[in-house]
Amino acid sequence: MSRTSAPAPAGTQAGSSLAHGLKQRHLSMIALGGVIGAGLFVGSGAGIAAAGPSIVIAYAASGLLVMLVMRMLGEMSAANPASGSFSVHAERALGPWAGFTAGWSFWVLLSVAVGLEGIGAAKIVSGWLPGTPEWAWVALFMLVFCGTNLAAVRNFGEFEFWFAALKVGAITLFLVLGGLAILGVLPGTEAPGTANLTGDGGFLPHGAEGLVIGLLASVFAYGGLETVTIAAAESEHPVQGVARAVRTAMWRIALFYIGSMAVIVTLVPWDDPDVANPDKGPYVTALNHLDIPGAGLVMQIVVLVALLSAMNANIYGASRMAYSLVARGQGPKAIGRVSGGVPRIAVLVSSVFGFLCVLLSYWRPDDVFPWLLNMIGAVILVVWLFIAVSQLVLRRRTERDAPEKLVVRMWLFPVLTWVAIAGMLAIFVLMLRQPDTRDQLMATGLMTLVLAASGAVVQRRRRAEHEIGATSGSGAAAGTAERDAVPAAEAAKK
Repeated sequence: MSRTSAPAPAGTQAGSSLAHGLKQRHLSMIALGGVIGAGLFVGSGAGIAAAGPSIVIAYAASGLLVMLVMRMLGEMSAANPASGSFSVHAERALGPWAGFTAGWSFWVLLSVAVGLEGIGAAKIVSGWLPGTPEWAWVALFMLVFCGTNLAAVRNFGEFEFWFAALKVGAITLFLVLGGLAILGVLPGTEAPGTANLTGDGGFLPHGAEGLVIGLLASVFAYGGLETVTIAAAESEHPVQGVARAVRTAMWRIALFYIGSMAVIVTLVPWDDPDVANPDKGPYVTALNHLDIPGAGLVMQIVVLVALLSAMNANIYGASRMAYSLVARGQGPKAIGRVSGGVPRIAVLVSSVFGFLCVLLSYWRPDDVFPWLLNMIGAVILVVWLFIAVSQLVLRRRTERDAPEKLVVRMWLFPVLTWVAIAGMLAIFVLMLRQPDTRDQLMATGLMTLVLAASGAVVQRRRRAEHEIGATSGSGAAAGTAERDAVPAAEAAKK
């Protein structure tokens, strides 16, 4: 199959499209490493504290939902690889307003996450080097990864490959050591049996309410898998690459997440205060419990690497999403300019926005920054809903027009697609019932409505321009956009 390239926004020079510097090994590790980050290593502690041992059920349930979402996204991305991923698919299925809403909300999510991960990494390093200012470390990390993303995409791929390899290796070793300890064959340890699973309040210490909180925490910990479908457009073989990466990543991530939770709650009492302590977290606590010399410090280094890896991946994902949106006429043209196969202005803008979030956390920690966090709280669920609805529409269209493109197929279509949609709607209802997540849902809902309204305005303007161009006979040039851009005629039908 021929390579696919993302579009060149209007105003770029001919041939100034994204490079194809990512190999299959890069994609496979991006798929694994993109989701293995602070949400798992640190954030899972809050879920364990709320749900107790039943966190295993929470991660299994949310893991099944994520597997369905990624299968749907893999189907669409293998059929039509694009740097805008689900934003492009939403535009093809529902219209420009949907692509605008999904794309820019995800860009905000990733850009804010860059700042949050920078803050988390700085806290770890300043803890090792007391007296050093956190903002200086954040600035250093920002400069390093902004520079990495300004260079050729191959550099990003290499960074993520080795970062992800370290994270995957660390979790694998953790599962092996934990499994040996549970069996009682690790030197210096005794088999814990079921004491931590049934004691201290039992398997459901806080009842169904705690399980719900744990479920919500686990859902957001899975965010990040989407990056692989964004990166696929810059790989050597986009169709085969994304298909293979999605297939292999799903079951491995489920094993890492669910297996890790099972090991932790079996080895350590769920109400151990260090489990929910952001400075330690459940993985470090479990290794310290095994009394393996230096293991806790090694895991803390792995957590630092995970945060830095997530910064790197999120700058990449945000810049490519911005580039794709501009290519489709849904953002400032200057952001989409490409040089050397890299959308460098988009990289800079995404990095600056992330650093601004860091400054807000210092300047306005009591109002502006929490508001910003609430605004992105449920964005990943909004994105997943767009993915599911888009797949319902595009699967029928692809079966009719180009069935040979369905190299990845959603299981039991359309039954499991509707099951996934029902699961997402159920999570929205659960968020409304919880005081801690209700504000997040409301803020995210408000941002989504504002973006949808803005997208509708853009869509009406594009339709008017298309009609004028068709009338005057000057619309022929509009058809030269590369394949990431939705054809003008198709968009005009929406």
